[in-house]
Amino acid sequence: QVQLVESGGGLVLPGGSLRLSCAASGFRFSVATMGWYRQAPGKQRELVATISSGGNTNYADSVKGRFTISRDNAKNSLYLEMNSLKPEDTAVYYCYAGILAGYWGQGTQVTVSS
Repeated sequence: QVQLVESGGGLVLPGGSLRLSCAASGFRFSVATMGWYRQAPGKQRELVATISSGGNTNYADSVKGRFTISRDNAKNSLYLEMNSLKPEDTAVYYCYAGILAGYWGQGTQVTVSS
């Protein structure tokens, strides 16, 4: 079955960096559009970034220039490099696979606070 397992979240100071990873299994990762979404307390889940099978990327305006999405098809893995983190980036970050009806990981908490 499809599994998406995120890792790499944690507590970081404003201005700091984190790298999230998503290990995928159970489907042809290399042909899937993948994405990162986030949900802050009391808010709706929102798109952070997507990457197509061909490597085309798309970012939310709020993270452009600070976050970088990438993938390693040989490792069936998706990544999100997050730099210059702000308190408003605090959220649970979810990995998403754009196949069939769509699949979500369980999420990883990112907290940006001094």
